[in-house]
Amino acid sequence: MKLKHITSLILLMVIGEVIFVLPFVIVRIFRPTFLSVFEVTNLELGTAFSAYGVVAMIAYFVGGPLADRFNPRRLIPTALLVTAAGGIVMYAIPSVGFLSILYGFWGASTILLFWSAFIKAQRQLGIHTGQGKSFGLVDAGRGLVAALMATSSVYLLDWFLPVDADIATQEDYTIALQWIIGLFAAFTAFCALIAWFILDGQQSASVNHLTLKGVRKVMSKKRIWQQAIIVMCAYVGYKCTDDFSLYARDTLDYNDVEAAHVAAITFWSRPVAAIISGVVADRWITSKVVSVCFVITMIGGLVISSGVFAVGAEIVVVIIAASTSAAIYGLRGIYYALFEESGLAMTVTGSAAGLVSVVGYTPDIFMGPLMGIILDSNPGPLGHQYLFAVLAGFSLVGLITSVLFRQNGEKY
Repeated sequence: MKLKHITSLILLMVIGEVIFVLPFVIVRIFRPTFLSVFEVTNLELGTAFSAYGVVAMIAYFVGGPLADRFNPRRLIPTALLVTAAGGIVMYAIPSVGFLSILYGFWGASTILLFWSAFIKAQRQLGIHTGQGKSFGLVDAGRGLVAALMATSSVYLLDWFLPVDADIATQEDYTIALQWIIGLFAAFTAFCALIAWFILDGQQSASVNHLTLKGVRKVMSKKRIWQQAIIVMCAYVGYKCTDDFSLYARDTLDYNDVEAAHVAAITFWSRPVAAIISGVVADRWITSKVVSVCFVITMIGGLVISSGVFAVGAEIVVVIIAASTSAAIYGLRGIYYALFEESGLAMTVTGSAAGLVSVVGYTPDIFMGPLMGIILDSNPGPLGHQYLFAVLAGFSLVGLITSVLFRQNGEKY
């Protein structure tokens, strides 16, 4: 690859993850601490996630044509800067009501201005690298960035705590978490500045005005809806990774810092899984790789839901969590590469990405409350078993849909 392609690749790796750190990554790593500091239940947190999801559904639909019209140099840095501004509100530890408003705000900042433009930039990069490699490498890089941030933030939490985690007070945890929120908000704003310069001239507009022509075109195709279902089932798995730290605390009797370490370990499976899935997808068939990943997530969900592992089986639990996460992240690395298998025209990539996302990311609406109801109504290990049974069910649906996608030879 040329230097400009390498630079663009690295930038996409970083900003693709950084923009979601404040809304999601912090909660994924520190869920027990977050629930305690913000004084919310799993259901109340899930309601805030739903506010994000509702706004995002509208933003996905509108953001597709927007990405086909405007240069990402206008869209992406603005999205990063506005998202960082939301970190100021999060730093103040708002009430549950304001927390839901904040997540609705983030639903607009991270999706309307960012997501479809981000997908289109990856597909354009894939012209030079191969589609599977482009999406796989970018998601691998995102995974590496997430893993580095996850690992470093766990150590930061321990560093900012004035005493040992086992005897730290609520106030100690609050101050430590505020430091972490502030640091990530500042880093997100810094990335907006970098993106402003590097993205200059990378992508030009496909059309001269906003139009829904591309949306109407892709809506008439069967495979776009099948791909949307595949993304939805994979994203349910991704939302379930939010539970690993809480699962470790409730099942293995870990403290908050030890539980965060388990969540951080699963993050490190992402870059490896995304690279492997991307390379294999280019050499094999993307939809076949998707099917294999769904088989792994279904097995992992069934094993965890069986409840056969508890205290004393820490190593086995970590291995299962890491392998299940690897398959989930493998799916995330390549499910947009299915566009190439379908022969999707580059000019409607933004519209297609928006439409797929409207359906594919509906778990942002229903998985938060569902997780909250399951976990709050079934305290201890039982709630986690029910949750991972849900993962197994959606994995089965994803597997069936990916097989149907491969059998359908329709072109765009």
